[in-house]
Amino acid sequence: MRVYGLSGKSGTGKSYQAMNICREFHIESLVDDGLFIYNNAVLAGHSAKRDENKITAIRTAIFDKEKDRAAVAEKIREVMPESILVIGTSDAMVERIASRLGLPAPDPIIHIEDIVDGETISTALQSRREGGKHVIPVPTMEIQKQFSGYFMIPVRMLLERNGKVLQDDEKTVVRPTYSYLGNFTIAHSAVIDIMEYVVSRSEGIREILKCSAEIRTDGVILSIACIFDYSERLLERVKALQEELAEEVSHMTAFNIISVNVMIRGLKPARKHAAADPELSDNLSEKKN
Repeated sequence: MRVYGLSGKSGTGKSYQAMNICREFHIESLVDDGLFIYNNAVLAGHSAKRDENKITAIRTAIFDKEKDRAAVAEKIREVMPESILVIGTSDAMVERIASRLGLPAPDPIIHIEDIVDGETISTALQSRREGGKHVIPVPTMEIQKQFSGYFMIPVRMLLERNGKVLQDDEKTVVRPTYSYLGNFTIAHSAVIDIMEYVVSRSEGIREILKCSAEIRTDGVILSIACIFDYSERLLERVKALQEELAEEVSHMTAFNIISVNVMIRGLKPARKHAAADPELSDNLSEKKN
């Protein structure tokens, strides 16, 4: 296994540049901030950016916790990638991470200053200081579970190679829990309000009997019990409601949706509208006369 290192101070854009380095050197996998990433997917570990403070974040990043270290080391042995990039804030940190995971000594260790100009590094540092923004070099869907309830921004760059415009790998921008900008929470009642709003504009639902949201660290379970209008398309409507609830709640709260439970607690005859039913319209006209 060939092990590469990427070293640079915090906030200088290492994670942002990681995928470019992997592409240039044909590196299959990387270890970054507590995560083992293989072929653009998170296979093991948990992100240090999800920890409550900088001290625990550092411990996570250097695999100081036995449980996390063992899980990531085992997954690397299972996958056995031909090459791996280890990212750290110094050469010593890169070497320590590799040693703790049972990897060969990194060679070479690439320094961020050697591949990125000073202006780009200054821009990255400013983004870190002013916005508390961190980059994770994987698609948003890969880390949504770990960052459930945290606003995540998918980033795609367009690259020009040999006269052709290509789409770069997706990266994700997050603001960690320990950011100096402070934490935020989403009230349970806000999730319920979103669910009720979605149901209010859905076709064929007569009444909401119960609406609940179980908010967990890895996401949210939505449950709703309704009385529906009777229809041959009832199951289609229930499925459509599940999909709409998942999409809207995820979009408005950034929660990872674990499941959406829709319970049918009763059926009532579908209400007819006079404009759509000529017979009903005639009866109403006779009553008026």
